[in-house]
Amino acid sequence: MRISGRVAGSVALAAAVGLGGSLVPPASAEAAAAEAAAQSLPSLVAYVRGGDVYVSKGATEQRLTTGGGHARPRWSPNGQQLAFLKKGQLWAMKADGTGQRQLATRTAAGPSWSPDGKWIAFASMSCTGGPGVYRIAATTAGAKPEVLFPSSCREEDLPEEAATDSPATGSLNDRLRTDDAVAWSPDGTRVAFRGGDCESTYDACLSIGTVATGEEKTVASYGGGGSQNSGFAVVPSWRSDGAKLSWTAYQEGETPAETKPVHLVEYDTVSGTKRTVGGALDRELSYVDAGRAVITSQNKGGSWLAVLGLATGTRTLLRSGSQPSVQPLPR
Repeated sequence: MRISGRVAGSVALAAAVGLGGSLVPPASAEAAAAEAAAQSLPSLVAYVRGGDVYVSKGATEQRLTTGGGHARPRWSPNGQQLAFLKKGQLWAMKADGTGQRQLATRTAAGPSWSPDGKWIAFASMSCTGGPGVYRIAATTAGAKPEVLFPSSCREEDLPEEAATDSPATGSLNDRLRTDDAVAWSPDGTRVAFRGGDCESTYDACLSIGTVATGEEKTVASYGGGGSQNSGFAVVPSWRSDGAKLSWTAYQEGETPAETKPVHLVEYDTVSGTKRTVGGALDRELSYVDAGRAVITSQNKGGSWLAVLGLATGTRTLLRSGSQPSVQPLPR
């Protein structure tokens, strides 16, 4: 059953997912490996630590926000701006942290830019009372959000709702399962998001929606519809060529062998095949290229960014933090 609180809560939840606390300086060997990995990255990585947004590439980092309550930074296609959440609402800023501006007053969840940079998609309560996907003009002051999904809400008035910045609590699973981060496809035709029409059949699901038609395709589902499991699929991320889509998942099966702790799934958008990448508790993948991604992993009891080799499973720790977003290279 859909309830509006899921969206309102998910924004604050995103800010708390995987936070590693204060920066823990790595041991010398870890520092050397992190430096080598960072130097091999083609661009900056934006991430969250302690509720604030940082960017880094190499031995140094730059703090872009202060005061906490920030989450889900996402680069614009030209790499010159970041969309992010501030106390549950949608904001944007320049890559150096200046020019911070609020884009919408609605409660929002993890944003994603359209590939032409004109729009930002985000999740918020829909006319059905459950989570929906909106878009808003990225550069127009006072722009009004437009409904993308569910398509049945496109002709309805925007529902009124109050923002919330309540802190998230509970286990990692609890914090992740209602994270409503969305991901706009590189060709601009589709948006991946948690939930959708599939929630009328399943207990939890992930959808790919076609912007032009409003049609939805279910790519992951848990419970109901004959599925003898429970779990979730959240925080989708597209590879730059659109051939792969990844997400963070959890599955509790009928037997221990069918149960998987939080992990990463990579989906082939042509064949529909899926595979697990990385290891247990890896999450929040952001592609670097076809062979590498920056993820949130576990280290020393906290959350750390790591560069993951998608074919080999090798990883190199970068920094304490979570919710990575890799800056696109200039086209």
